[in-house]
Amino acid sequence: MNPLPTTNASNILTDSFGRTVTSLRMSITNRCNYDCIYCHHEGNTSGTGEMSVETISNIVHAASNMGVDKVKFSGGEPLLRDDFEDILSSLPKLRDVSATTNGTFLKERAQDLKDAGLDRVNVSIDSLDPNKYKFITNSSQNMLDGVLDGIHSAVDAGLTPVKLNMVLLKGVNDNEIYDMLDFTRKYDGQIILQLIELMDFNDVSEYQIDADSVEYDLTLRAEEIRVRTMHRRKKYIIDGAEVELVRPVDNSEFCANCNRLRVTVDGKLKPCLLVNDNLVDVNGMSMEKMPQMLKLAASQRVPYCRN
Repeated sequence: MNPLPTTNASNILTDSFGRTVTSLRMSITNRCNYDCIYCHHEGNTSGTGEMSVETISNIVHAASNMGVDKVKFSGGEPLLRDDFEDILSSLPKLRDVSATTNGTFLKERAQDLKDAGLDRVNVSIDSLDPNKYKFITNSSQNMLDGVLDGIHSAVDAGLTPVKLNMVLLKGVNDNEIYDMLDFTRKYDGQIILQLIELMDFNDVSEYQIDADSVEYDLTLRAEEIRVRTMHRRKKYIIDGAEVELVRPVDNSEFCANCNRLRVTVDGKLKPCLLVNDNLVDVNGMSMEKMPQMLKLAASQRVPYCRN
């Protein structure tokens, strides 16, 4: 195994709040085969063109020389790109390479993705009930069975731990938390459940759950509670299954510990998910200029929620 690239201390991407960028979140397509009722499109408000494999590779190579050791690919649905395996193969050695997917194409491609360099996947799955699943995703047909097969294929291929992203929707799926935990328990620790507080991008406040109540109930049921270092996020161990509650809404602690720089589908560095007026365009930019642009984007990072 090749060692991770060494980094010059003066080249580290640190903002004026002392937060160091060690992670990229890259949207590589706006295309999706679903139209989920809550989707925020990774904060992309414009841009339809997709970055080339070369541009994606250049961004990640430059960032890895500046202390970034983790990249997560998202969309839209990233597996709609037929060249996703080529993108993965073009990357430098990193500590963690992952993707967020709706899982509909995982069954056929899980092993190829693993062979190309993907370490693990997050699968968005908000319900195990076919009718609820169809309602949430606005899918034209029931695709839940294929997604469940894809999750199984991902585990078999070693894309683990597989994290299931379950956006909690009041009156829709908030009564399925423990059914989903039962499902993960079948995989002997290779699947982690992430419960996600709804971000109200699409005027869906009617579905906003009481996250405090969910957290209280998890606390009562857990035989063990661990705390993740980065966002001080709690991991609840319930009858051997692991579940986290992700609370990004109005969360100053979440923002204070943010280590992420986003990249839009059309090749713009995005310092914050919720801010769109400070993007840095690097699409097609040479490797020589890329570090300067990464530093500029990092310098414009400001915690969106502050105490």
